[in-house]
Amino acid sequence: MKTRLPLLAGAAMITLASPAFAQTNATPAPAAVEEAGLDEIVVTAERREERLQDTPLSVGVASGDDLRQFQSGGEDTLLSLSGRIPGLYAETTTGRIFPRFYIRGLGNIDFYLGASQPVTVIQDDVILEHVVLKSNPVYDVAQVEVLRGPQGSLFGRNTTAGIIKFDTIRPSNTFQSRAQASVGTYNSTSFDAGVGGPIADGLMVRVSALVQHRDDWIDNTYAGFSADNTQTPKKNAMGGFDDRNLRLQVRAQPTDAITVDLSGHARWYEGTSTVFHRAALKRGSNDVSAEPRDRVALDEGGNNPQAYNTYGASARVGFDFGPVLLSSITAYETTSGSSRGDTDGGAAALFPVNGVPNGFGQSRGNIRDLDQWSQEVRLASTGTGPFGFQVGGFYFDNRDVTEFYQRAFFLTTAARNPNNWVRLRDTNTSWAAFGQAHYDFTDRLTLTAGARITEDTKRTRLVKTANTAANVVTYRGRTDVKLSSTEPSWDVSLLYKASDDFNLYSRVARGFRGPTIQGRSAVFNADFTTADSETILSFETGFKSSLLDNTLRLNATVFGYRVKDIQLNGNDSFGNGVLFNADKAQAYGVEAELDWKPVPQLTLGLGGSWLHSAIRDKRVFAQVCALNGQVVCTVENPTIRVGSNVFAQIDGEPLPNAPEYTVDLTARWDQPLNDGGRVFIATDWNLQGYTQFTLYRAREFTANGNFEGGLKIGYAPPSDAWELSVFARNITNEKNLKGVIENYMAAVFNDPRIVGVSLSGRFR
Repeated sequence: MKTRLPLLAGAAMITLASPAFAQTNATPAPAAVEEAGLDEIVVTAERREERLQDTPLSVGVASGDDLRQFQSGGEDTLLSLSGRIPGLYAETTTGRIFPRFYIRGLGNIDFYLGASQPVTVIQDDVILEHVVLKSNPVYDVAQVEVLRGPQGSLFGRNTTAGIIKFDTIRPSNTFQSRAQASVGTYNSTSFDAGVGGPIADGLMVRVSALVQHRDDWIDNTYAGFSADNTQTPKKNAMGGFDDRNLRLQVRAQPTDAITVDLSGHARWYEGTSTVFHRAALKRGSNDVSAEPRDRVALDEGGNNPQAYNTYGASARVGFDFGPVLLSSITAYETTSGSSRGDTDGGAAALFPVNGVPNGFGQSRGNIRDLDQWSQEVRLASTGTGPFGFQVGGFYFDNRDVTEFYQRAFFLTTAARNPNNWVRLRDTNTSWAAFGQAHYDFTDRLTLTAGARITEDTKRTRLVKTANTAANVVTYRGRTDVKLSSTEPSWDVSLLYKASDDFNLYSRVARGFRGPTIQGRSAVFNADFTTADSETILSFETGFKSSLLDNTLRLNATVFGYRVKDIQLNGNDSFGNGVLFNADKAQAYGVEAELDWKPVPQLTLGLGGSWLHSAIRDKRVFAQVCALNGQVVCTVENPTIRVGSNVFAQIDGEPLPNAPEYTVDLTARWDQPLNDGGRVFIATDWNLQGYTQFTLYRAREFTANGNFEGGLKIGYAPPSDAWELSVFARNITNEKNLKGVIENYMAAVFNDPRIVGVSLSGRFR
């Protein structure tokens, strides 16, 4: 891995030590510490600014300072949110380049590069739909909002589960800058900064950057024959990354009625794809305590390199006509790169089946070119009267060329097939018309209703087949599949302000996710699999309160939903994803969030969620863990055998990667000093309940009781010119099971403990 980034971050830390800088963490200045009340939270969950407490839907919020604290050890900026907001879970088995999100248990476990997800990611009003684009790091961010439940009326597409919405710090008419730099274990560094202000009358800019680095820290102990050559052990072969990001924003206001926001960004990423630990799971148990996290024996994959370059630009133009505001948002994103990995997680000779070496397994996925265009036009009322509305249209176009390479053969087989790769062309287009209106019947009762009609079309073409070594075509499946669906989405909500400090709300919503095509299976000469559209009907009701003179904020929601024709993803005998629809899935649960400031120096936060979900279809079976025709795990469902394959009935099983509960606890104490400075201590803990990684129930493929904790201790001088702290992420060095590769009993782990020092500030 490159080593210049830690030096850059270290230099930045020295620069930030100048007294001209002031703190930017969530902790207020010394004078503000004495204030008793909680800060007001303003959200844009309905495309307009309003208090969180007045928003008639369930919204989880994390500040930019919260996010920067979670990623101080170089953590993935998106995955670090998992469990930090009730109802939100995130994971990956494909490295930092491919996160998967779940809201209220609803997501997609498919690792296919063309997979669709029911969770939409939006950064600065731009929809990031492709799974690689969703990995774009967030930095110099002001606030994160998680909108739970279907959000079809005002946002995007395919939002049956909800939206993760990131808003960065925008250019302003006053000079502003902030920065945070940290360095820790494994030379983990993170530098997140932004600076901007006016450069001419009516012209403002802001430049933002995120630089993260970690040294390789996982040893590859394998020595011997591999499919490519003879391999020797290598220390510190994997686990590191260089993630460099830059963004430029320009705001122009040529007149009082016209605002133009231009933004361009770039990402250059090199790292390691997910490391699978083969045979870390022993039959009958999910205990992985015996497996070392820092070494593995891989005979394939070339130590799992991964690299992507991503670029994007957007233009947002607003015309203020007085009673209405016309907005146009045009955006373009492009990315290309590759990811390679040892998919069986170990050496064939070291993990035989019945004493016979059971083959090499290597996978590679390349995006040769991906282009995404989106255009939205929206007209919204600006008045403060009892009635308000928004109407608009949306168009989306995504085109990519993707290649997949898969090698699996036995040590005893001499033949090697150099042509075992495929090339696919994917196209996804979508258009929508939408509108929403709200009306205040009284100063305490507000009705909001919205609707959207969406057409979603997908097409996958196989342009290169996986031929034999003699270049003979053996594929007999489809080479061109096109699916399209047009569906309505809608929502209705009612907000009742029982008092100035207590609001009640209820919401019912319908959403849909368009059809999906899985073309990767052609790498093993298997036909495409497809899934028809799924639809969701969701109900929720809750309250939002501000109590004890605004020192206690308590919000809670109960919810339920039913997904009809839910899209699911299982595995075939090669470990490839197989798409199919089940009749339905049902879920219900509760979410609650509490912020409390019992005394001016102490701030406490507590969030939690509880979920019950179940797949309902007695006709649907999923293929279970098997290697060379033998079941290798402990399946607890009724099973049937079809040929040499075993399938489990999944009726009644919970949705995969849907924790039964999560608990998030934060606490911070700020102690003023006699000289006007302050010291502080902050901690955060996250607990995850029973989680099933697969569609079927196997004793080995679950986790229960995973937890992680963080600690931060620091000092700020009387001038509040800077803040210096020491920190620890995963302070107890918990080794949590985060994912599995079923056929090889392979495990995926969380990051190890990172201990370091952090310096933050902003220039006034």
